Amino acid sequence: MLLNFGIGKETQQVEVRDDLVLDVLTASEYEAKESEEKLVMDALSFPIDSPCLKDIVSPGKKIAIVSSDITRPMPTWKVMPALLDELYAAGAAPSDITLVLALGSHRHHTEEERRHLAGERAFSEIRVIDSNPDDTVHLGTTRAGTPCDFDRNVAGADVRIALGNVEYHYFAGYSGGAKAMMPGVSTRSAIQMNHRMMVRDEACAGRLEGNPIREDIEEAAAMLGIDFILNVVLDAHKNIIYAAAGDVTKAHRKACAFLDTIYRKPIKERADIVIVSQGGAPKDLNLYQTQKALDNAKHAVKDGGIVILVGACQEGLGERTFEQWMLEAQKPHDLIDRVKADFKLGGHKAAAIAMVLEHADIYLVSHLEDDFVRKIFMKPFGTVSDAYKAAVSVLGPDATVIAMPYGGSTLPIVTG
Repeated sequence: MLLNFGIGKETQQVEVRDDLVLDVLTASEYEAKESEEKLVMDALSFPIDSPCLKDIVSPGKKIAIVSSDITRPMPTWKVMPALLDELYAAGAAPSDITLVLALGSHRHHTEEERRHLAGERAFSEIRVIDSNPDDTVHLGTTRAGTPCDFDRNVAGADVRIALGNVEYHYFAGYSGGAKAMMPGVSTRSAIQMNHRMMVRDEACAGRLEGNPIREDIEEAAAMLGIDFILNVVLDAHKNIIYAAAGDVTKAHRKACAFLDTIYRKPIKERADIVIVSQGGAPKDLNLYQTQKALDNAKHAVKDGGIVILVGACQEGLGERTFEQWMLEAQKPHDLIDRVKADFKLGGHKAAAIAMVLEHADIYLVSHLEDDFVRKIFMKPFGTVSDAYKAAVSVLGPDATVIAMPYGGSTLPIVTG
């Protein structure tokens, strides 16, 4: 069988014996039956386990809408017109509505970025601001020890609405839902306390129940209180193909269930070798982005197996803290110890790679220098074919294979 993998703007091929290929995982095809606007309007009109906004909002109430920052694919500008129409119909005045862009621990936006995220209409009609981690209200502490500190504009509102897109998150299970508030409009110390639990096995993509990070997020957000959410699912082209609104938990779970129908891929067993790519440019511009495919691939490889990670990484590692942690470690486990002691964004992805290396070797097919790749605990190759030949020489000619040509978008789940 000839398997194809995108790397940068090119495609590489590798020949694998048919009987050794356990599966080729690709996202299921889905075409929305309604326009993006109609999907959003219907979700707002028929909320899940929640009153409509007209029964939550009334004249004079201060409303905080929290949505994602520039690093996330949530198309806030697409949903704001319908949301504003609902709020105005309920008697809300533009002066009482604030759109808060959730920074987490990321940088502040430029004015043009805020305008782009909000959309022209919202930007001209209501206040649009970044969250402020230096001006928060303390509401308590979760059982896991996470301080519940939230942006003052959000905590002081009468009505809180959370927006977000739902996709797999490699340690919170899924994005969306209460995650808009924690870590979205919280503080660096709260993020660090919550995210330190990423090293636990239960903190993984596609898991909600028993996931310590997701449960801590939702416990913290419950102290704040979220009155309504609007979550969307996007296709590979960032178009809205599903929308769910209403209760912070139940509407979120509906969106997660829809996501699973497209991107959750059942497999009968793990393979000796997993060959995984982000699908090429622009998703494999650096290792920081390519790591997402690696983290999904870990669910498909046997202990002691090999992951062949395919990504051009033309811009290197892609993030300063990530690169610093990778190069400072003497061995992979140092990264796991470090993130437990001092969680830092960027460093957390280095620890995630180390967690894969605890169970499998990583062969990296990229444009990075060989010596550099070895320094970050991976084996360098120039082609997928060469990497596969090397893997077979280690694991034997009958080593089984799972191919993930769009690894960042497909989550393997063993069902056998």
